[in-house]
Amino acid sequence: MIDTHATAPPREPLARQLARRKPIEQMVAGAGTDGTANSGKLKRSLGVWQLTMISVGATLGTGIFVVLGSSVPMAGPAVWISFLIAGVAALLSAVSYAEMAGAVPVSGSSYSYTYATMGEGLAWVCGWCLVLEYGVSVAAVAVGSAEYVNETLNIFGLSLPAALSAPPGGAEGSMINLPAVVLVLLAMLLLIRGVSEAAWVNTIMVVIKIGVLLLFIGIAFSAFQASHYETLLPMGAAGMSAAASRLFFSYIGFDAASTAGEEAKNPQRDLPRAIIASMAIVTGIYILVAIAAVGARQWDWFDGTEAALLIILQELTGAKWISLIFAIGAVVAIASVVLTVLYGQTRILMTMARDGMVPRVLGRVSKRTGTPAAGTLICGSVIAVIAGLIPLGQLADATSIGTLFAFMLVNLSVIYLRRARPDMERTFRVPLFPYVPLLGAGMCVYLMVNLGLSTWWVFLAWMAVGSLVYLGYGRRHSVASLAARREAVDSDDARPAS
Repeated sequence: MIDTHATAPPREPLARQLARRKPIEQMVAGAGTDGTANSGKLKRSLGVWQLTMISVGATLGTGIFVVLGSSVPMAGPAVWISFLIAGVAALLSAVSYAEMAGAVPVSGSSYSYTYATMGEGLAWVCGWCLVLEYGVSVAAVAVGSAEYVNETLNIFGLSLPAALSAPPGGAEGSMINLPAVVLVLLAMLLLIRGVSEAAWVNTIMVVIKIGVLLLFIGIAFSAFQASHYETLLPMGAAGMSAAASRLFFSYIGFDAASTAGEEAKNPQRDLPRAIIASMAIVTGIYILVAIAAVGARQWDWFDGTEAALLIILQELTGAKWISLIFAIGAVVAIASVVLTVLYGQTRILMTMARDGMVPRVLGRVSKRTGTPAAGTLICGSVIAVIAGLIPLGQLADATSIGTLFAFMLVNLSVIYLRRARPDMERTFRVPLFPYVPLLGAGMCVYLMVNLGLSTWWVFLAWMAVGSLVYLGYGRRHSVASLAARREAVDSDDARPAS
């Protein structure tokens, strides 16, 4: 890596720097280390099974445990079709991720794909969006752990004190969300220890939460009544579409697998398979849960019902052990999302640090563990503080825009790379090109436009902060820009005098 602290050539114009693309070959050649003498190298230890479980772990989270209760009243019995529509919409972007992951097998995910195709400016915006998406979503998901921990303890007549179950202002006497802090710190320590160990722990947790959902499906189908589906669209097609828009965000997370590009044993082959397989698994489970739930209870029963799946199980079985298993499964689901999304966050920051966009310490790879240990420690500690002490409110909603913006850029990256590098080796190709990536980008824009005004204000404020960070740090330390400037100076020095 180029020493950005050495005396640098004159800074190039801002417009030229924002448009500067980083060659894919340079990305791949510099993968795995920050280029310093005290840096280790990432270990390639993940196969297609672990990669699929990372993607499922980040996607199949608390959403299905809570989102059904608010979506069924919008769509009626057709909520399973809403899940299918949302899954197809997410798949449009997932196949673009699959093509780019096979063509650009590095850890930067959509940030790296954008840098290679649309330049440093949009790459920074994409990376800054991902910092918001991953970091705040980890904290937001972890915050929900206190509720499910209390549900588990209530079965035994116990509960957490108010002071330890919510951040200040969350409830009377609340001081800190201790379960959220503990969950984030445990995930951080596991990721520091090694990605292979973290991947296997995640696999176990994913198997548990899938098992819990399959348990619900089996019990709910035992009370299935076909009459509940006689009026499929009581709220009309508009209600079904509105529910699909809300449910789309239950599919966000599959992109976590693409951040493992430098730790996969065979990224060109395995990353596309993992992304597509995870989408199939998650969509199938969502649809089965929705069909079983509405088959067991009339669609209007769900209106105003929280924790609908747990209540259905309690009413159908009356067994405390069922409630205990389901509550524990919800905690495991949260833990799996926290682990895998925190993993993605650290790899995004590692790649941005390697490019000089953020401080280099975030990209330093430990020789002993083969992980970005310092960056993981810093990132995990900050997120633990946020999860424990700060009510997230509208900030969590802004992750939706950041995610959709990143998805849109990946769809456009596929189109650009097909045109600019048609002969480049690709282990997966988006079908029906260019219609699928265009539809994927259009769907992202449509969903962004339909988000609330307050969410947009939070997002714009985040982007304003990001612009200041880039101008104050990233622009001065950009490795790609510095390399180009030095190459230009060397070329001028080598030119014979006239």
